[in-house]
Amino acid sequence: QVQLVESGGGLVQAGGSLRLSCTASGNIFSINSMGWYRQAPGKQRELVARISDRTYYADSVKGRFTISRDNAQNTVYLQMNTLKPEDTAVYYCNARIITRGGMSLEVWGQGTLVTISS
Repeated sequence: QVQLVESGGGLVQAGGSLRLSCTASGNIFSINSMGWYRQAPGKQRELVARISDRTYYADSVKGRFTISRDNAQNTVYLQMNTLKPEDTAVYYCNARIITRGGMSLEVWGQGTLVTISS
């Protein structure tokens, strides 16, 4: 089994910052990539940022969000600056993992709520 545990969500005013963290644990041989998705009320889940040997950002967050990774800790971070009300959503961590048994898994965290007030 592999688990992802997220932290760092909360309520901030527009223009503020938050930092999300997500740590993977369990039967892990290697992690190919980790990323953050978000789902706002009434909308589909969308990819916000992803990191492997390169990084990807959605256009809506480029220049404001930074994804980083601590491979030794199996942890991914999302630094979110200049937050806007439209960034309000539940943020989900995602990881593509190879288990010690050689299985390829895609794992999701439980989600953390980010609310930006105007």
